[in-house]
Amino acid sequence: QVQLVESGGGLVQPGGSLKLSCAASGNSFSISVMGWYRQAPEQQRELVALIRSGGSITIADSVKGRFTISRDNDKNTVYLQMNSLKPEDTAVYYCKAVAQIANTSPFFNYWGQGTQVTVSS
Repeated sequence: QVQLVESGGGLVQPGGSLKLSCAASGNSFSISVMGWYRQAPEQQRELVALIRSGGSITIADSVKGRFTISRDNDKNTVYLQMNSLKPEDTAVYYCKAVAQIANTSPFFNYWGQGTQVTVSS
């Protein structure tokens, strides 16, 4: 019902920047929260940043001051601007949306396919 399409991942040098985008599409849905998670090969998936429909933001301590999350509600798109990238930022980054279909009661978690971000010299 809700599809999340990510773009912007790739290979970058330490200190470089990338901007990830995630666009939600579908019919008769509304989104409460959008965010980004990441997962390194031998680690658990962890929260990077969340942004709520009203603009409230939660961001992980490890990326504060370097990453910025933003949202375009008209486009149902969330962005993650990543600056001053470090090798430890290397991970698969997943977009998440908490969405409701056709104004039904439950909200479901929807996930993007993931995009690889590699920071290496």
